[in-house]
Amino acid sequence: MTNWTLAARAEKMNPSVIREILKVTEKPGIISLAGGLPSPKTFPVREFAEACAAVLGQDGASALQYAASEGYGPLRQAVADFLPWQVDPDQVLITTGSQQGLDLVAKVLIDSGSRVLVETPTYLGALQAFTPMEPHVVSVASDDEGVVVEDFAAQAGTGADRARFMYVLPNFQNPTGRTMSDARRAALVAKAAELGVPLVEDNPYGELWFDQPPPAPLTARNPEGCIYLGSFSKVLAPGLRLGFIVAPKAVLPKLLQAKQAADLHTPGFNQRMVAEVMKGGFLEHHVPTIRALYKQQRDAMLAALEREMAGLSVTWNRPDGGMFLWVRLPEGMSAIDLLPAAVERNVAFVPGAAFYADEADTRTLRLSFVTASPAQIDAGIAALAAAIRATTP
Repeated sequence: MTNWTLAARAEKMNPSVIREILKVTEKPGIISLAGGLPSPKTFPVREFAEACAAVLGQDGASALQYAASEGYGPLRQAVADFLPWQVDPDQVLITTGSQQGLDLVAKVLIDSGSRVLVETPTYLGALQAFTPMEPHVVSVASDDEGVVVEDFAAQAGTGADRARFMYVLPNFQNPTGRTMSDARRAALVAKAAELGVPLVEDNPYGELWFDQPPPAPLTARNPEGCIYLGSFSKVLAPGLRLGFIVAPKAVLPKLLQAKQAADLHTPGFNQRMVAEVMKGGFLEHHVPTIRALYKQQRDAMLAALEREMAGLSVTWNRPDGGMFLWVRLPEGMSAIDLLPAAVERNVAFVPGAAFYADEADTRTLRLSFVTASPAQIDAGIAALAAAIRATTP
């Protein structure tokens, strides 16, 4: 009988709580406010059909051949041109989704026991990407303006235990939807530079602002002290699995080598299609339509919460963009315990505990407002309120 001996790091891997909850949402009649899936209404299907024909017609053989690990040159240039600070396209590495970017960062920067700082709470997918490298993940206190810089300094460590990096989502953060203020960004970048701690800035949602764009990226303020991760999943389509890293020249070669070992290169055909779609400033016309849709759906969820949660001592925030808002249940309640009662009433959400590196706040939960229609949002929030009333201590 074959004896499979798993690596110690494999024992630390766990299934995504979100992916497990998404299985529940496949039940007929379930209104899912759980998954962080972009609305399929925003996918530019016609433009991709035209781009597909153009790519195959212009140089189909090259599009279907192996390609450079760094990525397709015109797409790297398009990324550099799109970003709001001066970027050399040679510093752009195209990745198979921004999730791969997190994996490459972990492989290149983390040793077993390395101190890694994260926000409180933080993106679950980042914790999953970092965990196999066996870091010591430390939560940094965070408030409505983002990372508390004083606690960042206190948790940064010294000497051999100095943090390898701090992972940050400044714009419409997953899971909370909060946005880091301009003053807090400036203070964090300055303190990180003073302490010599790199920042890993993840920005998949930054273009999804509703009324005004967020402040300048952390990386724009100190390009040599930051690694920047971006994605095409939220502004074009997630099925393409296309993201990118912008990294200082001091670290980019090792990220490239890790990329080569992982998958040789991101599919060249997909890269060429995206480059074709982006020609002529397509995103400048397309992204505002996404913003308008998501703002309408955010407003529908806020109105439903105001109406249905009256008298329940439930609190929530008002995100200025992105896909999520953050809810806190009354004292004594647990979102984990609430979920089965919600599913019985045909609504699903993600309990917030999964997004904490330590000391989880079990009263929190994440709601996504972008895939459900306003009518579904109304029904889902009403069902959620009914579940809360039924389980309130």
